[in-house]
Amino acid sequence: MVALRGRDIDAFLNKPDPARPIILLYGPDAGLVRERADALVASAVDDASDPFSLVRLDGDELAAAPSRLVEEAMTIPMFGGRRAIRVRAGSRSFAGGIDTLSEMPVKDCRIVIEAGELRPESPLRKACERARTAVAIGCYPDGERDLAKLIDDEMRGSNLRIAADARAALMALLGGDRQASRNELKKLALYAHGEREVTLDDVMAVVADASELKLDPIVDGAFAGHSALVETEFAKAVAAGTYPGMIISAAQRQAALLHKASLATAEGTPPSAIVESGFPRLHFSRKANVETALRNFSTARLHAIIEQLAVAALDMRKHSALAAVIAQRTLLSIAVNARRRG
Repeated sequence: MVALRGRDIDAFLNKPDPARPIILLYGPDAGLVRERADALVASAVDDASDPFSLVRLDGDELAAAPSRLVEEAMTIPMFGGRRAIRVRAGSRSFAGGIDTLSEMPVKDCRIVIEAGELRPESPLRKACERARTAVAIGCYPDGERDLAKLIDDEMRGSNLRIAADARAALMALLGGDRQASRNELKKLALYAHGEREVTLDDVMAVVADASELKLDPIVDGAFAGHSALVETEFAKAVAAGTYPGMIISAAQRQAALLHKASLATAEGTPPSAIVESGFPRLHFSRKANVETALRNFSTARLHAIIEQLAVAALDMRKHSALAAVIAQRTLLSIAVNARRRG
C-alpha cells in the first residue's frame, strides 16, 4: 500500500519514482491538486502543448471503456520521446483500467490522475494504493508550516521581505486552495514592487479588501441574526474556492470593531453615530446590519463571541478537513445568539 504523506510527498514530487508511473492526486484542495499535476506533467514530457506527448482523458468516459487507458499508456510515440496521460476523474469509476495497467510494463509514460475528495473505500483510491506501480497523494489545505513556506518562496522570488505583522495577517487570510493563495501572493508582490518590504497596510489593501467583498454578507448576516442568509452566502463563498479561515478572520475583525463600538454605546452614544466614526470604509449598504448588530449584542456577549471565534480558528488549523463545517457552525451559532438580543 503506497499512500504518501508529509515529507515523502515532497521527496516524490521532486524526484518521481519511474517504477511508479501511475500517480493519483486527490483531496479537497483543488488548487493544490492542479499545481502538483501541472508539475508532474511538465517533468514527464518535453512539450506539454504537443498532443502526441500529452493525452488528456475524461474519467467518466474511461469508465465506459477502461481498456482505453491501457491502450494509451502502452502506445509507442511515432517520433519517440516521453509521454504523459492526464486524467480528470469524475463520478464514475475506471479502477478496472488501473488494475490492468498496474500489472503491465509501462515505459516512458506517466499517468497523472486528478480527483476531488476520495473516501478510503473509493475504488479508484483503493486501486492506486494497492498497485505496485502506482502512488496515491492526498492534497489538503495548507497548514501553518506550508503557508509560511509558500509566503517565503513567493516573497523571495520577488526580492521582498515581509513584516511580522503582515505575515501574521496573511496566514489568517490564506489557505484552503493552494492556487488561490499563490495568486493572492503574486498580486501582493506586484503591488509592493519597487519596495523592500511588504507591510501590513499592503496586505490589508490587496488581500483583505479583495476577499471582504464576498465575505461581508456572511459576516453581517451572522451578527444581524440572519441564519438563512449565512447558510446561502457561506455555501456560495466555499463553492467559489474561498477558504473558510478567511471568513472566520473577517468575522474576528468585525467582532473586534463591534466590541469597541459597544463600549461607546454603553456610554450613551447612538449606534448610528458610532457606525459613522468607528467602522472605516464601511459601505452604506452595510450600515443597517451593523447598527442591528450593535443593538443585538452587549459588550460582554461580544467578548464571548471573540473568544468563540478564536477557538474556531484554532480548531480549523488542527482539523483542516473539517474547516468548512467548523466555520459554518460557528457563524450560525452567532446568528442564533444575535436573535436572543440583550
